[in-house]
Amino acid sequence: MKLKIGLVQMATLLGRAEENRRRFQELLAGVAGEADLVVFPETWNLGFYPDNVSRLAAGEGERTRTFVAELARRYRVNICAGSIAEGVDGALYNTTYVFDRQGEVIGRYRKIHLFTHGREHHYFTAGSRPGLFAAEGITWGHMICYDLRFPELARTLALAGARVLLVPAQWPGARLHHWRTLLLARAIENQLYVIGVNGCGTMVGGRKACGHSLAVDPWGEIMAEAGAGEETILVELDLERVAEVRREFGVFPDRRPAVYRLEGKPFAWDK
Repeated sequence: MKLKIGLVQMATLLGRAEENRRRFQELLAGVAGEADLVVFPETWNLGFYPDNVSRLAAGEGERTRTFVAELARRYRVNICAGSIAEGVDGALYNTTYVFDRQGEVIGRYRKIHLFTHGREHHYFTAGSRPGLFAAEGITWGHMICYDLRFPELARTLALAGARVLLVPAQWPGARLHHWRTLLLARAIENQLYVIGVNGCGTMVGGRKACGHSLAVDPWGEIMAEAGAGEETILVELDLERVAEVRREFGVFPDRRPAVYRLEGKPFAWDK
């Protein structure tokens, strides 16, 4: 089975939700006719993240969900709406929503690992459940930006059946090497497709997200890579490639989870 994925590297405007929604629609319209699923960056609705994000996000989740659901129905395409800043019952979450071709929500994931180095935990509440969803006959996994640095989350999703990991982000240029390396590592160690969709607009403190959205195959080969500016790329995933790599160079059967823990003295060894 083959699926076409649109990676939309969008330049988000800090705190300007209406303008961001208009640009979201323009970019979606350019790729929806060719793609089975379209992926957007992290916090595309408000950016990462204005100082008054808590106030701006009040009611923003419902408005944005309604907006994206209508577009999914109109264009008859699955949409991974990157992630959005949304206020829920007094808490602020960094949440990914996925919509099917009928505009129904088929996946939701709240970012588990908040970026403490950027004070994200001062504004947002962490999620507590890994994210999986089913679409087009396969299982997909969610991660958001900083989650990429935690290989145990990616492995959990792979063991649960994910064949593609979607990673919306707002990753800065100072750590571009980490972005590319970690996306490749998650694909290689889990033998699945990884789709990293980064922003390219201005973030808090005047920093810029560095773009370079990537599609990586289960062997760790880069299928496509965007540049530094706003750009949309389309890639075709051959899902049989996941099974092929795992069959020809399988690592999962050699796992030994029963011994992946330390007991007794931490530096003891067999004599």
